Amino acid sequence: QWYQRRVVICGFRSYRNEVVVEPFHPHHNCVVGRNGSGKSNFFLAIQFVLSDEFSHMRPEQRQQLLHEGSGPRVVNAYVEITFDNTDNRIPIEKEEVTIRRVIGFKKDQYFLDKKNVTKTDVMNLLESAGFSRSNPYYIVKQGRINQMAVAPDSQRLKLLREVAGTRVYDERKEESLGILKDTEGKIEKIDEFLQYIEERLKTLEEEKEELKEYQKWDRMHRSLEYTMYDKELREVRDKLESLDQQRLEEGDRTKDFTIHLSTTANEIKFLERDLKELEIKTASTRSERDQLADERQLQIRQRAKLELDLKDLDEI
Repeated sequence: QWYQRRVVICGFRSYRNEVVVEPFHPHHNCVVGRNGSGKSNFFLAIQFVLSDEFSHMRPEQRQQLLHEGSGPRVVNAYVEITFDNTDNRIPIEKEEVTIRRVIGFKKDQYFLDKKNVTKTDVMNLLESAGFSRSNPYYIVKQGRINQMAVAPDSQRLKLLREVAGTRVYDERKEESLGILKDTEGKIEKIDEFLQYIEERLKTLEEEKEELKEYQKWDRMHRSLEYTMYDKELREVRDKLESLDQQRLEEGDRTKDFTIHLSTTANEIKFLERDLKELEIKTASTRSERDQLADERQLQIRQRAKLELDLKDLDEI
């Protein structure tokens, strides 16, 4: 028999301080009290944790769930329910499972055995144990029994499925069918992609053969190019060696010509010096010759005068 063992309320509605309600009987429990003692808020606290009615609340709605009595202002409230899980109705390997919901002006947190979890995790866990979020059969409000009694068979069948906890599996089935459909679509895309890959591989295989043939001729081409380049390189090297030899020979000839030129220049200097000396001697000789010529003319005139004088003497 699956039942709740303990309920802890603090700061929620009329419960300012922490209140622990236990133990609970596995079968039936009755809550009695005077008007205003908190019976309605006690059931509201259980509904606060287990149902989906207190979702997407506005700030003023959150404020209504917090204690508003005298004394310091309450900013947080929590309700904690501990379930007996000896029959493993909740798929957790523990004899007790505790769910706590904490609410404030802005925050709304869920805890499962003191571990922070999401609301979706808690609701999925409750649905797997038979709790329905859309139709919480486990909390029957006033007038609900009459409504269920006059409900059509289809709605009763839906309720029985929810009571049996099969709705979550139906939803998961629908979700799984959707996933399966998506998977089939992905498989078709994968098959198309595989077909494309096979065609591409075939094309690549053909290109591979073409590439092999190209590489074969390319190697031959490069081999011929290498042979031609090697031949040209040897010819160029031979020409360079010949030019180097010619350059060396021309260098030797240039050296000899330079030496000969230097010797010739020295000889020219000596010849110019001798020529200059000869010119000086020639000029001196010319001067002497002119002087002798003048003396000779003078002697000729003197002789002629003497001859005339002699002739005059002879005539006398």
